[in-house]
Amino acid sequence: MSAFHDVLFPLSVGLGARGGPERFTEIVELASGHEERNSPWAHSRRRWDAGPGVRSADDLALLTAFFEARRGRLHAFRFRDPADHASSIPSAQVSASDQLLGLGDGTRSRFPLLKRYGEGQDAYLRPIALSVAGSVQVAVNGAVVDFTVDGAEIVLAEPAPDGASVSAGFRFDVPVRFDTDRLEIALDAFRAGAVLSVPLVEVKLG
Repeated sequence: MSAFHDVLFPLSVGLGARGGPERFTEIVELASGHEERNSPWAHSRRRWDAGPGVRSADDLALLTAFFEARRGRLHAFRFRDPADHASSIPSAQVSASDQLLGLGDGTRSRFPLLKRYGEGQDAYLRPIALSVAGSVQVAVNGAVVDFTVDGAEIVLAEPAPDGASVSAGFRFDVPVRFDTDRLEIALDAFRAGAVLSVPLVEVKLG
């Protein structure tokens, strides 16, 4: 049966990956020339090609071993998006005030980890399923507090006061799987500089 393997895709290969988020938009063109646009996806899905990250024979051996251990497309795993893996902007350090998770009501102690893209009502709130162990920081009204991490949620040691802002900073990985059951490796082509294709696609956990 398929499973999630809590292991990280080789960083030396993943740092050279190309890709990012995708959306699915249905567009109907009306006789008037106007369009009706709709998206059945509440959340974006990310795809990468990790092939450009394979730059040496050692990288190739590492990738092959990882692919075999995951049984191709069967088992999902962690992937570190080289362009988007923290609650802060790339030039800043992660801090407990990076992302607003919600407001306290005097009894609530569990808050899902989220990353906000954009501003106001148009902002997209991305659920974060895989925080990096030891990287999460949490604050209530700007003051760092004690908490634990339970899957995709943080659990406060004490409920946040009514109206108090609960925020967090963190680094994170993305759950993905290989989007192929075959690695095509031609050593002559690889040594000549040809780029392998190693497609990865984001999956949902739970």
